[in-house]
Amino acid sequence: MSAFVDENRARFGVEPICREIEVSASAYRAHRSALPSTRAVRHGYLLCEIRRVHAESNGVYGQLKVWDEIRDQGVDVARCTVERLMRTHGIEGCHNAKSQRTTMPGPNPVAAEDLVRRDFSATRPDEIWLSDFTYIRTWEGWSYVAVVLDVFTRRIVGWQMASHMRQSLVSDALEMAIASRGQDAGLTIGHSDNGTRPIHEL
Repeated sequence: MSAFVDENRARFGVEPICREIEVSASAYRAHRSALPSTRAVRHGYLLCEIRRVHAESNGVYGQLKVWDEIRDQGVDVARCTVERLMRTHGIEGCHNAKSQRTTMPGPNPVAAEDLVRRDFSATRPDEIWLSDFTYIRTWEGWSYVAVVLDVFTRRIVGWQMASHMRQSLVSDALEMAIASRGQDAGLTIGHSDNGTRPIHEL
């Protein structure tokens, strides 16, 4: 009955149709108002897709990844809609820890001699380099950045970014700094929060 009225209401109007088929117009309207709206139906469909993609990722994907995957599968949806539905229904991706430890000694740590002795001043370029690394939270997870700073010029002479904290992260930044040294750089002292080591001219 409702389907028939819905199909013909634009042409004949609700009341005339209901009179002809001897159905209460108010009953039709009450029944129709109980049906979910187009928006509710759409959101129900999107929620099913979100749950499917999230489950297929073993619960790893967050809002951005779920949205990207749904779009790749041909579903046209705004990112804010996916974010709102996931937030409303408590669907979350795998979170990294709120903070990261970036100073972790090895199994047999050997402390390097402190050649700087807290005197962070230099009389020439490439005399003292300070190095450290930190982390940045991104949509893809944690990213780690290692930098080498020349004390005299206050210029970053080497850097590297990676998704890990392996030794190569710091080594690559240091290699970039070494490649930038001048011909007559002389002796350079490299200092980090775990000690220092002399870097001789190559």
